[in-house]
Amino acid sequence: MTKEKRKLISPALRAAMLWPHTWAGVTLGGLLMLIFFMGSLAVFASEIDRWMMPVTRIGAVEVGPVSLDRAAVPLVETIAAGRVVRDWYVQLPNERRPVMAFRVRTENGNAAGMATADGRLLPPVGTLGAGSFFYPLHYSLLLRAGFVGYWIVCIASVAMLAGLISGVIIHARIFKDFFTFRSWGQIRRSLLDLHNLAGVLVLPFHLMITFTGIVIILPIVLPAGVQALYGGDVQRFYDDALGNYSRPRSGIAAPLAPLDPMMAEARRLWGGGEPAVVFVYNAGDAASVVRINRDTGDRISLDVQPVFFDGTSGALLSYRRPGPMVATHRVLSGMHFAAFEHWPLRWLYFLFGLAGCVLIGTGMLYWMEKRRVAHGQKPGIGWRSVAALACGSTTGLLIATLAMMASNRLLPAGIPSRELAEVGVFFLTWIGSAVHAAVRTRSDPPWSAQCAAVALLAGSCAVLNWITTGEHPLRAVALADWPVLGVDLALALTALAAWRVSRRLARREAPVHSTLVKVTDHG
Repeated sequence: MTKEKRKLISPALRAAMLWPHTWAGVTLGGLLMLIFFMGSLAVFASEIDRWMMPVTRIGAVEVGPVSLDRAAVPLVETIAAGRVVRDWYVQLPNERRPVMAFRVRTENGNAAGMATADGRLLPPVGTLGAGSFFYPLHYSLLLRAGFVGYWIVCIASVAMLAGLISGVIIHARIFKDFFTFRSWGQIRRSLLDLHNLAGVLVLPFHLMITFTGIVIILPIVLPAGVQALYGGDVQRFYDDALGNYSRPRSGIAAPLAPLDPMMAEARRLWGGGEPAVVFVYNAGDAASVVRINRDTGDRISLDVQPVFFDGTSGALLSYRRPGPMVATHRVLSGMHFAAFEHWPLRWLYFLFGLAGCVLIGTGMLYWMEKRRVAHGQKPGIGWRSVAALACGSTTGLLIATLAMMASNRLLPAGIPSRELAEVGVFFLTWIGSAVHAAVRTRSDPPWSAQCAAVALLAGSCAVLNWITTGEHPLRAVALADWPVLGVDLALALTALAAWRVSRRLARREAPVHSTLVKVTDHG
């Protein structure tokens, strides 16, 4: 029976699939590693933000309904610092982020701030954190102009989807691979087993997360329909698709109506749902519009069901449910974003995302080991380039992330553009680790040294948090500050795992280096 099943996929087809599977991984593996790793961190973006923004650690508070009229509206003018406010919005507190987050657009630029639920303005956080750096790096590579980053991520995602499908075709014994992992013997065999195991064990998740990621940004990168129906106006397309409402300023000054009754009406329309974000467009104008988005923590769908009110009278302007196509798109988007409040499922997303990193990393390492056997002790420039890229996009990416978190605890609070200094630390460290890998790579990248750097930085981040904030694990338990404690524990586990891997790699690399010395001496 097994032989008959194998005949369903011909050897010629498997051989044809091997080439695109291999080279898609080799050429785009580093980019896919960045996308998957930053996406995994984004699952716990709010918790990492809490770690990187100590001023938001206001203890375990019971998050209840917030009075925007008493707590939020008076802060807008304070944040605007005397400038004329055009639009503003506020993210309301929730269990994962117990503070209000403001963004105010004025005639002279934007301003931001955070406040407690009772309206106490917090000091500037001085960091972009995970929500404003790791997360957008995941889906746009921070290249927003012309949607270039979206294009690159979409192409890489399509390549990932093709790699997953071709991988299923290549591995005829896919179900046997599910139970096979030989951690002993040849490193090349172990890498292939781990690659197969990571791919087969989490295959449904990998297919889902890759496909839904493509679906989310498809209207941006393939705007043919938008161009035909809306003249290329992507914003108007989304307004129609998602039930948005907008109108121009009238030029007539008018005060804002109370927001709390609007929030109560939105709750009634949602049947008990809670508001998550409140927008005020055309602030101070007779044509002002208030938009209230629903919290999606209790559902898979990312449908925020926006409700629009007249800003001066409080009258309902627009509220409509999406059609079946948009509703399906919102469900697929929700499956990708994982915005729902389900902790076991959130942890699975995080671990499965890291499994994607293992899948990509072991694929690149297997290619390197296989080519090294073919080229002997002196591989060519092509192999060394891929090896340096693999090192820079795996351990180098970890080093850069941890260096940014360490700088978050070390940089003085009052320096100008502190958040940009952290971003500079990330990219400079990442480039430095890639250069280090390129310089040191002769027969093998400097895995041991970079794993030791990961261990040192991860442990330092945890210790620096304790020193600079006074919130050591015992105090975090006493305060019930589980997000910060969780990040510290993850850092400690990362340090321990990286140190053990570094020690094992150092023992493995020693014979290789001694062989290189002999080859050089007799060369």
